Amino acid sequence: MVSKVIDATEMRVGTYILLDGVAHQVKKTDTSKTGKHGHAKVRFEAVNIVSGKKKVQVVPGHDKFEVPMIDKRQAQVLSVSGETASIMDSENYENFDLIIPGELRGTLNEGVTVEYWNVEGDKLIKKVM
Repeated sequence: MVSKVIDATEMRVGTYILLDGVAHQVKKTDTSKTGKHGHAKVRFEAVNIVSGKKKVQVVPGHDKFEVPMIDKRQAQVLSVSGETASIMDSENYENFDLIIPGELRGTLNEGVTVEYWNVEGDKLIKKVM
């Protein structure tokens, strides 16, 4: 579910956009001026929020990008097994397994409350509360 659409010239560092149906975070932007007969160009670098892969693109300034709906929720860690954690949502008590991000490995224990994001159906753990 997309909440809004923005022009390429409206992108800022930290903005989340959808590229090929996957959520990316913009890490760097550079806008060129318009030419005599041309349009402004925007060069940006974006990182996939799930896999961490970088994507670089140059697009006309009037191109449109969808901004994904990010649902931020809290959950309790039920168990940790290797690189995955079984968590339970604090509101609707739904149980599911998520991969633990590299920066949080070793800090997650049973009973800890975490914040997780649901971005267009992809769920990922963001931080320990």
